[in-house]
Amino acid sequence: MSLSAYPVPVGIVGLGKWAGVLTKAAEKSKKIKVVAGFSRSHEKRAAYTREFGIPSVSDLAQILGNKEIRGVLITVPNELHLPIAEQAAIAGKHVYVEKPIANTLADGLMLSDLGKRYAVQVMVGHCARLLSGVRLTKEAIDRGELGRVCYIECNFSNDRGLDLTPDNWRWYRARSPGGCLSQIAIHCFDILHYLGGEILEAGSMASKLSPTGAEVDDQSLTTVRFVDGKLGFVGSSWTSPGIFSIKVVGTKALMHYQIDQSAWGSADRLHESAELYFQKRSEGFAQRNLLPVPPGDMFCEELDMFADAIASDTPSSLSGENGCVALAVIYAALQSIEEHGRYIDVRGLLASHS
Repeated sequence: MSLSAYPVPVGIVGLGKWAGVLTKAAEKSKKIKVVAGFSRSHEKRAAYTREFGIPSVSDLAQILGNKEIRGVLITVPNELHLPIAEQAAIAGKHVYVEKPIANTLADGLMLSDLGKRYAVQVMVGHCARLLSGVRLTKEAIDRGELGRVCYIECNFSNDRGLDLTPDNWRWYRARSPGGCLSQIAIHCFDILHYLGGEILEAGSMASKLSPTGAEVDDQSLTTVRFVDGKLGFVGSSWTSPGIFSIKVVGTKALMHYQIDQSAWGSADRLHESAELYFQKRSEGFAQRNLLPVPPGDMFCEELDMFADAIASDTPSSLSGENGCVALAVIYAALQSIEEHGRYIDVRGLLASHS
């Protein structure tokens, strides 16, 4: 691809907190440039332009009709992902959406299909798999250093459930299915898919323990079985200090990676307090080998991937199809919760919605 294709100009739709995170990441990139923002809120437009010096508009058509803009970054509530992505794709704009790809599996599959229907790239922000410790773990698995992988666990928790109020869309079950399950545990399911391969089935339980009275569950435990027989576990709490940890157990060794989840928004500094260790089968915990965690920035890297997908007209590994897999596991878990822990076939669920 030609270097003249960069930086790729994009617009950002929705100017809340996460728009700020992505815009700061884009400022560090040589491959992508945010040139305009859209929000219906005058206050958010003014604050965004004041902070970043980027013009913002009150009419989405001004972004979609701008021939300079090649793609859009969509950072709005989940149920708005599909309608906005469809408008963008019809206008010939490439689409990046935050995870989950959509609020329902049917919407997610339709959003993913926009790429083929309108010849645009569709990408979903499953950035956690880009964390440097996750990548090092994947490389060790691929080199066979862990032996046969038998078990993978991931925990992503924070205290958001203690701060929910009725004016926040995450309060409502219809807008935030499963609460922490669809909002943060979905990162874990994508990582399990990335590290472990195809997931066959999922079983889950959930509970609502936050004193806020929100509609959504704020605790979830999910177990999965992979197609090749390995097992996985994902835990998530919305009433907890920040946790982000991954453990992969193999017949030769295990690897464990954890970061300071409270610093999630400062992705370029996560390596400073992260821990990654390798423990051989014949060794105890005290003999574990602490590994250096290289610097990285998952937000900048995912935006670079989006720019590369646009410039090369080639799907990234964070494709719409990949995003639908993680969402299918979420909906298998939700169905399992309703059916008191019965295991749900993930592939069958995807097929039934296709």
